[in-house]
Formats: sequence, structure tokens, C-alpha cells
Amino acid sequence: MSMGMTRLSVNINKIATLRNARGGNVPDLLQVAKDCEQYGAQGITVHPRPDERHIRKMDVLDLAKQVQTELNIEGYPSKEYLDLIEKVKPAQATLVPDAPDVITSNAGWDLIQHEDFLKELILQIKSWGVRVSVFVEPNPETVSKAADIHADRIELYTEGYAHAYLQDRDKAIDPYIKTAQIAHEAGLGVNAGHDLSLENLRFLHQKIPFLKEVSIGHALICDALYYGLENCIQMYLAQLN
Repeated sequence: MSMGMTRLSVNINKIATLRNARGGNVPDLLQVAKDCEQYGAQGITVHPRPDERHIRKMDVLDLAKQVQTELNIEGYPSKEYLDLIEKVKPAQATLVPDAPDVITSNAGWDLIQHEDFLKELILQIKSWGVRVSVFVEPNPETVSKAADIHADRIELYTEGYAHAYLQDRDKAIDPYIKTAQIAHEAGLGVNAGHDLSLENLRFLHQKIPFLKEVSIGHALICDALYYGLENCIQMYLAQLN
């Protein structure tokens, strides 16, 4: 089992939400992204939505010129999203089955139902030189489909794990371990994200040590209110070591 390093990608959507609440440019999204990298983050994640309620198209274009680590752009593969990916060519495009009006991502792809749809999109995105990850539920029976449609990675949707962690963490992690192992054996990289926190991240990493990347936004930004952004990023990195 290959261990390697698990990268921390900081999702900065919440910084954009705070900026947009008041107008102007405080906090400065680009400066925060730069600071996150300086403080040790190994990637920056954004999830632009059609209504631009947090990350705006111009933010993505500006970040693409600045980010020195890896830029990960999440989103539903609409024409607008695909046009942005083609123009920006980020390190990674993470495809999420979001309806335009959802508050946050709340489901993974049905890889059987959407097999043909995703395969065509993934091949197109990869032709632009962009790594593709697909957001999936912890389903050992269907996860190998991600390899069939030529995805490079999966991202495990970890809300279920996070919600059940305090009741029975071993039971909560079990389907994720099984799904991750099958994906790993199929040659897929394994990412994880959604509701990961200082409370539950270390255990996830211990049980799935070959994780390529975790994408964390809401909990990290909330923790930063108490610990400070630099210290907070170091605390999250410590959970992965």
C-alpha cells in the first residue's frame, strides 16, 4: 500500500462569502489564498456557482495567475464551468452533481446512471491537460466505474462519515475504507472532502493513509476565527502527519 503525502487544499469559498456580504474587497481573497500557501497549504480549492454568491468567475481567473501550488476548481460540468476549465486549465477539475440552488454539495455521482455523460466530459477535460476527480458516495460496488470513465481520481463525499463519527467512528469509516481500497486498486487516486475537521481528520487519514488530497473549507475557516489562519493551517497539516 503506497502511503505518500496527503495534500491539504484549502477551500476559500467562505472568504469570498464574507467579502461579498459587505461589498468591496475585504477580506482580500487573493491575499488570503497567497497567505494560505505561505502558511503551508498545498492547494487552493474554489467552487464557483452560477449565482456567484461566493466565488466569482473573475476570482477564478485572478487565482489562476497567482496560485503557486495546485488550483482545484469544483463544480457541476455546465457549459460555463467547462469554458472556465478550458480557459484556466487548473491542476484539477472536480466534477460535482450539484443543482444550481443547493447551499453546498450534498451528494455524489451515480456513476452507473451518468456513465456516458461523465465519460465524454472527462475525456474532453483531460485533453486540456487537466486532472479530473469525480465526487462520489462511499459505494464499493460502483466506485471502479470511475476508472472505466477515465477519471484520474475520486473524491469521497465525507459528510456521512463526519456526522456519524462521534457515535461510532469505526462503523462510520468502514464503507469509506472499502470504497477507497477498491479505487486505489483500480489505479485511481483518492481525495476526500466535506465536513472534515480537526475532530475527525486524523482518524480518516489513519484508516486511509494513501489519500492524495483533502479539501477543507468551512471547518478550517471557522477554526481560524479562534486559532488564527496560520496556526490553524498548521494544526490541520499536523492531523495528516
